[in-house]
Amino acid sequence: MSQTILVVDDEKHIVQLVKLYLTNEGYQVETAGDGQDALDKYRACRPDLIVLDLMLPGIGGLEVCRQIRQESDVPIIMLTARDESEDRVAGLELGADDYVTKPFNPRELAARVKAVLRRTTGMGAGQRPLEVGDLRVDPDRHEVTIGNRRVELRPKEFELLTVLARRPGVVFPRERLRQLVWGPDFYGDPRTVDVHITWLRDKLSGASARIQTVWGVGYKLVESDGTEEPAGEGGRRSRR
Repeated sequence: MSQTILVVDDEKHIVQLVKLYLTNEGYQVETAGDGQDALDKYRACRPDLIVLDLMLPGIGGLEVCRQIRQESDVPIIMLTARDESEDRVAGLELGADDYVTKPFNPRELAARVKAVLRRTTGMGAGQRPLEVGDLRVDPDRHEVTIGNRRVELRPKEFELLTVLARRPGVVFPRERLRQLVWGPDFYGDPRTVDVHITWLRDKLSGASARIQTVWGVGYKLVESDGTEEPAGEGGRRSRR
């Protein structure tokens, strides 16, 4: 059965072009022209991925992204204007998986769709919970807890933490983390890994596990020994 892509944009020629390329790649394509239509179509067809323009009439793309993220971890690729860097950052913070700037090559967008689906399809199936100290990561349930306290993470934060928790104590270079979580075709901000590590450290505050920086190399997840790591590249001061 073919995967379904929801394409959301108020520019009809862009929707038609993207639909043509994605259909030729074997995907089933649904379309929407504004924010409310996007939410209605999403809830009706439950697509495997959403291509979402941020500049939409009515309900804006960022709000559409926010509402969908309250219901689902469906992959989202944002379409943004070249000079709207603040919107791109906001979209990534809300949980978007990738972005493409306008004007764009539809073949590149189709390649991004393939890459994101390759990374996200079937993630977490049949995996046992991962435990480091009082931190517990459950890939099947897509849940993170510290003791009895549940921690809410964005999709990329969860994927990043899962990678680290699978091999506690092992140092992952930044580039390796970027490839494992965002894929080899990601062309976004090169400091994306560092930014997400900072967010994770904030949310894991109080856990007996922490993300340790290995200077000039990358990061590893370790169980706390009660001391404090000095602040530095990729994150603020964090407790062990």
